[in-house]
Amino acid sequence: MPLTATTILVCAGGACISAGEETVKQALEAEIEKYALKDVVRVVETGCMGACSLGPLMVVYPEGVFYQKLTPQAARKIVEEHVLKGRIVTEYLYKMPTGEAVPEAVEKLPFFSRQVKIATRNVGYIDPSNIEEYIARDGYFALAKVLKEMTPEEVIDEIKKSGLRGRGGAGFPTGLKWELTRKSKGEKKYIVCNADEGDPGAFMDRSVLEGDPHTILEAMTIGGYAIGANQGYIYVRAEYPLAIERLNIAIAQAKEYGFLGKNILNSGFDFDVEIRIGAGAFVCGEETALIASIEGRRGQPRVKPPYPAQSGVWGLPTVINNVETFACIPPIIIKGAQWFKSIGTEKSPGTKVFALAGKITNTGLVEVPMGITLRELLYEIGGGSSTGKKIKAVQTGGPSGGCIPSEYFDTPVDYESLQKLGAIMGSGGMIVMDEDDCMVDVARFFLEFTVDESCGKCTPCREGTRQMLQILNKITAGEGTEEDLQQLETLANVIKDTSLCGLGQTAPNPVLSTLKYYRHEYEAHVKEKRCPSLKCKSLIRYVIDPTKCVGCTACARVCPVKAISGEVRKTHNIDNEICIRCGSCIEVCRFGAISKVSP
Repeated sequence: MPLTATTILVCAGGACISAGEETVKQALEAEIEKYALKDVVRVVETGCMGACSLGPLMVVYPEGVFYQKLTPQAARKIVEEHVLKGRIVTEYLYKMPTGEAVPEAVEKLPFFSRQVKIATRNVGYIDPSNIEEYIARDGYFALAKVLKEMTPEEVIDEIKKSGLRGRGGAGFPTGLKWELTRKSKGEKKYIVCNADEGDPGAFMDRSVLEGDPHTILEAMTIGGYAIGANQGYIYVRAEYPLAIERLNIAIAQAKEYGFLGKNILNSGFDFDVEIRIGAGAFVCGEETALIASIEGRRGQPRVKPPYPAQSGVWGLPTVINNVETFACIPPIIIKGAQWFKSIGTEKSPGTKVFALAGKITNTGLVEVPMGITLRELLYEIGGGSSTGKKIKAVQTGGPSGGCIPSEYFDTPVDYESLQKLGAIMGSGGMIVMDEDDCMVDVARFFLEFTVDESCGKCTPCREGTRQMLQILNKITAGEGTEEDLQQLETLANVIKDTSLCGLGQTAPNPVLSTLKYYRHEYEAHVKEKRCPSLKCKSLIRYVIDPTKCVGCTACARVCPVKAISGEVRKTHNIDNEICIRCGSCIEVCRFGAISKVSP
């Protein structure tokens, strides 16, 4: 690879791609070609840089100048001014609240500077399709150390000492899982990477797979050596085509360089990895359902025990860890267990990757030390509310998690603290809600997702969640009763205690947590037949203020059901018998004349 004077890293994460990253990259390359700069300027598509709300974005090195919200025109100007003339283009820099333009945003912005990157250490910094860039950042050094200097027992002991816990859900100790699998008897053993990331608003695993696929291959090979497995499977959902493409490239490169296959690094150890593509069933994130799917059977969970460590893929001992857990393995081997334990808390060492979504200013991907408070995460890193309204709650753990109200935002983010609040860490999705969000409707939304994704094998989950959803639909329609609230809570607890797998056992969490912290909202729906947040369509109506309406007809023109009538320059009227409460009229009214009220 020729030496270059300038390297431009272009974020090719999912958010930036959807915002037009490809056209920005094409404009960059065309301009570089135009000025005959190909020998001195290198354009690299890298993984997600995390700041999804600012995309498309890129960083120009060696200066490290961060450009955001780019267009093809911006790309051309940056080449002409910055690359050719050495003049930073300030109009595309990040602007602080004071108005100051910040070239070194990656070093100065709290969104970046407060992060501690372990699992995502290479994401956004390397070309994920180039194994040499991975090696240049200590890639495969951990594997070499393990195969040349450590016994399998020493590897497992190091992981146990680090305190690493599974980053995909309940936080089971990773080293203990590996130890149990090594001790289990079986003619073969397997390593499985669970990349079936299905939570709404979650994209942590996807970003690692797309931005640093080699770290997963290296970690799985280390795990295979530790437990005595020669075969690994990466179970990834079909909705992640870019991740699959980059994994396939990485597997081919690792085999070519001798990091996968027979006699790895002349150690006598053989290990190979295959990709298994899932069809998008949420339940296949549960380990026994995932195993069934790998084997070619319908993805349904089974009773445990036996656990996969004793009887997994094809009835043989199997380790299953998620993407983020595996991504932490190589740094632990290189830097040591005590280094990892020095980060985070005593019971929850290390870092956690979160996907911030919803009504938060800085949406995107962040990796922070365990023990950081929700307030620090949401306000200092996340930048607070994006709507100007108060943050009301945050949902952690996706459909399996719970809603945490603002009065608990000083809670440290770790497994035990979140569990005490009725939530879970889960895979790391965080959805932020403000005062306009109805917590009854939020619970209904997540339960609706769970009902659709239930495999139907066990009665409590199949029938119970559906009954809960029917009750929530009644309540949000203004038809609920106090008996419904009691039945809803009883059903939730029964389902939690009697369901077969983690999907059913955690499905009631959004309902139970909102009942616990926002019961007054449920009671307002039931007793007063009103929605305090004016969100539930059956419990609101739209009105036009005659003192503000100027008769511009904008609202009437966008109404899809012709519910608004009135002459030009005269006050308009809304027929709430016809109105479907879509909100289009409020969006286009420039005079604030239309509002939602309780019936």
